[in-house]
Amino acid sequence: MRIRSVLPGELPVLQDIERAAGEAFREIGMAAIADDEPFPVDVLERYRRAGRNWVACDEAGGPVGYLVAEPVDGALHVEQVSVHPGAARRGVGRALFAHAGEHAREEGLDGLTLTTFTHVPWNAPYYGRLGFHVVPVDRLTPGLRAVRAREADLGLDRWPRVCMRR
Repeated sequence: MRIRSVLPGELPVLQDIERAAGEAFREIGMAAIADDEPFPVDVLERYRRAGRNWVACDEAGGPVGYLVAEPVDGALHVEQVSVHPGAARRGVGRALFAHAGEHAREEGLDGLTLTTFTHVPWNAPYYGRLGFHVVPVDRLTPGLRAVRAREADLGLDRWPRVCMRR
């Protein structure tokens, strides 16, 4: 699995990947998540310019998954990870997380964090298999509390969510 920085012309492809990956939420009664629009191109570009927007590529070199992240309280916080359903169950997500973890180490950050839905099989249970553990609410850092507040403002708390760390 080749992981590399995203190219400027690929940013709309990342949006397409996220839309396709989001359709699985519709099947489990979370249509609002499936209908949620991906990050705008200008936001994806900011992550790209900061060196924190990576793609996993297929054999032809085209993106099939992506991850964007930013430092939050000494860790690299995964803001979004999406894998096209046509590339699912092939280690794409695992490879993206491994790359992000290596990047975090290179930047002197002490781990990876993310927020996710607790009962969605390809969310918290999957991340647990990748070595993430739930961070108790009373142990959230100020930055993670701000992330969770932002998510609550967006209505994501309609479904149970947690912060996780590896």
